[in-house]
Amino acid sequence: ITNLMDNYTIYFGHVLSNSFYPVLQRAIGVGSAFEGWSPREQDVVYSVLIPMTPPRGHSFHLELDTEGQRPVRNFRVRVQLECTCTGEQQDENMLCFLHSPEEELRSNQDPSLLDTLCTDSYLDVQKTARWFYQLVRAIWPALPQSHNWNFVLLPSRRSCQFKVTNGRESFRIEMLFGVQRGESDIFVSSEPREAYTLNTTWPETYAVAEMKFFKHIAGQAPPESLHLRCLQLFIRVQLGIGFSTYTMKTIVMHLLNTIPVSQWRRRHFLRRLIDISDSLRLSLEVKRLNHFIVGNQRLPEEINLPQDIQMAEPPNLFHHLAMDVVAHSQGIREYLYL
Repeated sequence: ITNLMDNYTIYFGHVLSNSFYPVLQRAIGVGSAFEGWSPREQDVVYSVLIPMTPPRGHSFHLELDTEGQRPVRNFRVRVQLECTCTGEQQDENMLCFLHSPEEELRSNQDPSLLDTLCTDSYLDVQKTARWFYQLVRAIWPALPQSHNWNFVLLPSRRSCQFKVTNGRESFRIEMLFGVQRGESDIFVSSEPREAYTLNTTWPETYAVAEMKFFKHIAGQAPPESLHLRCLQLFIRVQLGIGFSTYTMKTIVMHLLNTIPVSQWRRRHFLRRLIDISDSLRLSLEVKRLNHFIVGNQRLPEEINLPQDIQMAEPPNLFHHLAMDVVAHSQGIREYLYL
């Protein structure tokens, strides 16, 4: 999957080099498949996040859409035209979108990003997804993988999903796209977080920071460490019970941040499973489970957070249990069943 994405990145660069579409950076593998704990091997989806930067003559500005409840913060990506007559963006082969006559622009230059993938000056997720589909489909025949693999596009409104098969193996890939917050590991992405998400809404995502945390743990863990097996087993056991996969992942990340990786060996397996169960029970009793990334002052140094996220009060993933007696009672019943 990594080789395929790297090949796509090379061709993205060639195809888009002189265009006014977003500049696509190297894909970042995120989620359970790249963190190493997919609960069901037959259902693995390889999710990759493709960072986008503005093309020549444009700039991106992230605007917080609504304050809302963390961890679901939504942003809009405002696209602004920049002067290319002078300064850093000066390009002899390009007309300035701001200061060139409209007739000359229409006759001699492709439309700006505002006229292709935006709605009311904001980057539109669905328009961007349709453009992605066309790009991915057009490039596929040029890739080395196309000689031995079959390629099928899958429907999606806010990402580009496809499946590749070669008779023996099959991989399902989801290409999400996003914009980085400064130089941090936090992005706003096309991934929907609610049943209906507006076309110009880009939810904040912590997937890259979480992937880097698992990578940090893997670099410290002994070869026989079973920390991923603990998470995988616990998630498999509770599938269909009611607790979200993200809840269990959050609990295990908190434990990995407090219990040394040297104590996740085979001989500690049962003890660590009990720790996960106890952490879930305690969180249910107090109706609180802190988000792992937001407001966490004990993350590894290589994880780079914006200051507002680093200093924020950690949001409560069990907020709904604190507000709803019936939901809390159901959570306790589900834990006892588990």
